[in-house]
Amino acid sequence: MHHLLILFLFFLNPPTKVISIADGDTFTILQNNQQTKIRIDAIDAPEKGMPYYKVSKQYLSDLCFGKSVTVKVSKIDRYGRSVARITLSDGRDISTEMIKAGMAWHYKKYSNDKVLAALEVAARSKRAGLWLDKNPIAPWDIRKLHRRGISTKGYFK
Repeated sequence: MHHLLILFLFFLNPPTKVISIADGDTFTILQNNQQTKIRIDAIDAPEKGMPYYKVSKQYLSDLCFGKSVTVKVSKIDRYGRSVARITLSDGRDISTEMIKAGMAWHYKKYSNDKVLAALEVAARSKRAGLWLDKNPIAPWDIRKLHRRGISTKGYFK
């Protein structure tokens, strides 16, 4: 029932303020004096300890921290986060901006957005952001290794 209330509140009061940044694809908003963790839809950004983690997190912060955004929730994930497309007050989409700048991967497992796929290809060819790395490893591949009990401490030097 709590998840339905969250979805309902977003449709009633779309504008909201970003109050903290967890990483390059997750942040917290304040709406109606209630904090809600948001997982940005269609992207996956570097995890803590990975190359470009800090750069990606800072880029997201520069885009939206302290700003009013519109949140369009598509679902609640298994961690209780609202998965959403986010629009800045100037009309830009955060998923689009993060991929275009090379600060996140298009998360094709959960998104078949052709525009985002094309933007990732363009960012790769321009060697933007994390695509400067000779062999960037996607966060989902790192998480898969961790689930198998394989440490990735020596991967990123």
